[in-house]
Amino acid sequence: MMTFPKQGAATAGRITEVTRRRLREGLCRLCGPVPAGRMEFLEPQHTFWSGALPETDFLARLYDLDELPSRDPRFTTAFQDIVQHRVANDDDEEDWVFHDSRFGLVDNDEALLRFLAEMLHPAVRTDPGEVERLHTFLNSVLVHDGYELVQVDAVSGAPIFDYHQIGSGVPGAMRNLIFAAVGPKPEIVLDDAVNNDLRIIRNQQNCLVYDRPLAAHGLTWTELTAWWSDRQGLAGRPQREVWRSLYQRLDQSLGDNNAERRVLRTYAERYGRLGPGIAALIPQVYLHYDPYTAGQRRAPGPLSRQRMDFLLLLPHRARVVIECDGKQHYADPDGRADPRRYAAMVADDRDLRLKGYEVYRFGGAELTDDHAAQHLLNAFFDRLDQRYHQ
Repeated sequence: MMTFPKQGAATAGRITEVTRRRLREGLCRLCGPVPAGRMEFLEPQHTFWSGALPETDFLARLYDLDELPSRDPRFTTAFQDIVQHRVANDDDEEDWVFHDSRFGLVDNDEALLRFLAEMLHPAVRTDPGEVERLHTFLNSVLVHDGYELVQVDAVSGAPIFDYHQIGSGVPGAMRNLIFAAVGPKPEIVLDDAVNNDLRIIRNQQNCLVYDRPLAAHGLTWTELTAWWSDRQGLAGRPQREVWRSLYQRLDQSLGDNNAERRVLRTYAERYGRLGPGIAALIPQVYLHYDPYTAGQRRAPGPLSRQRMDFLLLLPHRARVVIECDGKQHYADPDGRADPRRYAAMVADDRDLRLKGYEVYRFGGAELTDDHAAQHLLNAFFDRLDQRYHQ
């Protein structure tokens, strides 16, 4: 529980006072009948910010009301203050929370966006029509400052929303995470083309398939190791034994590539130092898939690169690709510079970025010395953490 919303990627003041005022005016209770042409969800019973919950119950989902101070000198906590002035006396305005600096809705973008997303939560509102209308209204206002509320999960068939910066992150839900491939590539068929359900019919032992929903915060090492423990029947075993088992399997997928191994090892040390709640670094992830092998095609296929070296799945649908470039990325098998090969690589990068992925490349020469590579990689991961505020 946070006493104040975590400072994150949405705290830079992109949301203007004009947008905040439009939100307040649209969400406040209206007096009298709804004016002609005004959308029906602006009726009081539809738009009160706490929905079906008492105000204290709604706010307690986002803040620790016993830690926040009271504005009334007779009380010590925000909870006591709110009960006195919104329940016992009812002498505050209906939209008081939007003006109260304790909750950050006046000047903290992330606080406001999390608050608005929580207004759409199924624990707060159960009427699908109301949620849809309110969602439409909120996005129609937020879009002017580059944000939108998007569905990231569901509970009992009802959507759960989070905020998303328009033009950032990868749209759509993750459906298939196939990674850590060793040996011959898996043979994949569309088991249900309508739902994009895949099934591996051969060589399934050569790869891992994460088959759980992706949470709004991305995929953490804690979640990946929990999945691995269930998959391998390691429940009840010491946590570090489970971690070591998964790490060894991930390391196996790197073959004899020492540069990639340095990346994986350096990042794995962060799990011990920063805790397993940080994003998991996933190696050898299938991004594209060509059902034919190079030998079967006897010619270059339509997909020049099928796997990513590493992938991080971060909050708000951010996906970070990390590539370690050996000379095969820019030279032919004889070691001569190959402009066409290099052009194909940068074209792939452009395509990935346009889809919303972030791509970071390391030259092989940067990762040859253990000590220097560790220093370089730690500095990079620290800056990456600052950028995405994990």
